[in-house]
Amino acid sequence: MTTIIRSLSEISDRYDVLFCDLWGCLHDGCTAFPDAVEALRAFRAKGGFVLLVTNSPRPRASIERQLEKMGVPRDCWDVIASSGDSARAAMQRGIVGRKVWFLGEDHDQGFFAPLEVVEDAVDITQVPLEEAEGIVCTGPEDPSADPGVMRPKLLYAKQKGLKFLCANPDIVVDRGETREWCAGALAQLYTEMGGESLYFGKPHAPIYELARLRMAQAGVDCPAERILAVGDGVMTDILGAQGEGIDSLFITGGLARVDTGTTDQPDPEKLPRYLDSAQVSTAYSIGFLR
Repeated sequence: MTTIIRSLSEISDRYDVLFCDLWGCLHDGCTAFPDAVEALRAFRAKGGFVLLVTNSPRPRASIERQLEKMGVPRDCWDVIASSGDSARAAMQRGIVGRKVWFLGEDHDQGFFAPLEVVEDAVDITQVPLEEAEGIVCTGPEDPSADPGVMRPKLLYAKQKGLKFLCANPDIVVDRGETREWCAGALAQLYTEMGGESLYFGKPHAPIYELARLRMAQAGVDCPAERILAVGDGVMTDILGAQGEGIDSLFITGGLARVDTGTTDQPDPEKLPRYLDSAQVSTAYSIGFLR
């Protein structure tokens, strides 16, 4: 049974590190959430370490610039671990071949920038689908379009036996009041069609390996029982924390606000039903990070 809390400060003394999600927790894709910013600032002021763990397909330098534009101040977090960086490293080691078909928006071309930490990186060339050895997906070409429109191309790719590198396992995100499809929706479709999809973000292990590397690089050594994962996605943030053996704080006012009956706080009857239906457990729940 999850415990509904009013603020992070109620439980913050139990933890030294936060693995905090971005979209739906710290911002809505357009602007920062002031209460969330202050909650993270307060955690850091007490000596806590805030690691932003995100399924964004972008390199962390790009995420830093994006956060600045949204009004997320630099003093509320320490370091970033992104699905994009984890997936980029795998791509540059040749996990889907040297010739890849890129599926995503033009602004995500930064995904192909070299990573100095990858030794013996292979040369990656973007080619048409017909010439590809594998697929690299940062998201749909049109996030508002039904993923099903890609079925013919994905069927062709599956018949060729191409592996599908998914840089963002999220199925959907809410940009302000608009819901958009993510790379995870296309990877899910590809898998359902019989193709092989490779994941590097939450809830999968690679992003947590990257998060611990970022901690080590910052000189932070923290046992699992002193880490708290914060997120609004039950099948990404919460399931991932469960798999890693760390506690989690479920932000019910994000993707699940309707299912959990969240206005200021979740409905105490709808919340457990929702968690039961998702077959996940979380130590704590709160309407919004504050």
